[in-house]
Amino acid sequence: MFNDSKHGFDAAQTEYEAFMLEPHDWVPNNRKLPVVIYRRALAPASGDLAAAFEILFERNTWPAQWRDGIFDFHHFHATAHEVLGVTAASAEVIVGGPGGRVVTLHAGDALLLPAGTGHCLQSFERHFQVVAGYPAGQQWDIRREALTPQELDAMLALPFPPLDPIDGKHGPVIEYWLPAL
Repeated sequence: MFNDSKHGFDAAQTEYEAFMLEPHDWVPNNRKLPVVIYRRALAPASGDLAAAFEILFERNTWPAQWRDGIFDFHHFHATAHEVLGVTAASAEVIVGGPGGRVVTLHAGDALLLPAGTGHCLQSFERHFQVVAGYPAGQQWDIRREALTPQELDAMLALPFPPLDPIDGKHGPVIEYWLPAL
């Protein structure tokens, strides 16, 4: 487990919850891998959370690719797993597609979305921002329609690094994702 209080990393303070989502209408979700919410992945008052998440994701082979908000329309990524680190404010995000589960995220939290998991920004505080990371070698897409059977098979076969994006060699990716493959 990686701890670096200088950057707000303290894996011992991080709590997480994992849950599975069933396919819903045109959103496949992921039948093999759970969604994971990391609470207090970084200490909210530890300084520049965007830079800290970028360092953390890079260290764990989930390099950050952008900083921004979350789209306010339902979509999913079929070609990459995604981790979102909340760097400012809070928001409610619908996970799983239209009519899905609403989760509240705060600065310092992270959301791990296996490929195929629908997500949409429902409401947010001013200045809400996330940093997004993806496994090295995976390029994200934006999907708003059902996958073909071949695309679904390719999505379910996507590899990912053997490290958890937050806790490195520990955490839910090691506990839940690796045994599922």
